[in-house]
This record gives sequence, C-alpha cells and structure tokens, in this order.
Amino acid sequence: MYRHFLIAFDGSELSNKAVEQGIALAKTLSARLTVLYASPPLALPLYFSPEESAAQPATMPSEEVAKEAADILSTAKETVAQAGLSCDAIHVPGTPAWEAILGEAKRIGCDLIIMASHGRSGLSAVLLGSETQKVLTHSDIPVLVVR
Repeated sequence: MYRHFLIAFDGSELSNKAVEQGIALAKTLSARLTVLYASPPLALPLYFSPEESAAQPATMPSEEVAKEAADILSTAKETVAQAGLSCDAIHVPGTPAWEAILGEAKRIGCDLIIMASHGRSGLSAVLLGSETQKVLTHSDIPVLVVR
C-alpha cells in the first residue's frame, strides 16, 4: 500500500484540505509525509525601459523567496504536528509547480501525490492552466485530488 506521500501545498484553503486528507490517510496507513511548496517562476515585466531594468532587479531576491516559502511551509508543518505526526518540507524555487511536484515525488520515492484542485473550468482553466491537470496527465505515481 502507500507508504510515503508528497503533499503539494501553496498556503491556500484548498491546499490545507489536502494536508488534512494526507494526515488522515497517513495515520491510517502509518505513512510518511513530505510537504512541498513550489515558488512560481517570476515573470519579467512586459514593458520596461533600460533605466528601469538597471535600477530594479527583474526577480525577487532569493532571500525573500526563501522566507515566503518557509512561512508557507511552516503552516503545513504546524498542522501536521498538531495531529501528532511529523513531516519533511521541501521548497522548489522557480519551477512550474507540476514539474516540481513530479520531480520531487520521484526523487524522494513517494508512492502517492496528494494535491488540491481549485476547480477552474472554462476560459479561466484554459488561460491559467491547471497544475493538477498537468500532474494527472504526466504522473505515473497515483494522485489523490482534494476538492
């Protein structure tokens, strides 16, 4: 059965539900938990002058990205600890979430991925894409989607 879960977490209310489901299942199956946060790649501005680009860095400083990730992951770790379990936490910066989820799940030997679906449909799903859909499409590891 499942022994090691990777829970994708972005700090949203829905991803909190994914953590709660992961905790419940981990308790039942005595499984290990790893929580992952993937900081999105930072977009460059569409229009800027050479003076602006020299005066302002094009990306958020890595210290700020790391602090934001630590804050987000600490929320998940606290929830897991309150349930009497422990978890590992991984931050993957600058990579699309679906790639980070699949890459890390394989790298650390997870046999179940747990993640939330924001349930976008129609034009917003086309424009924004769906990280969950991409994971489902490309994963050879079972995925539990929480809504």
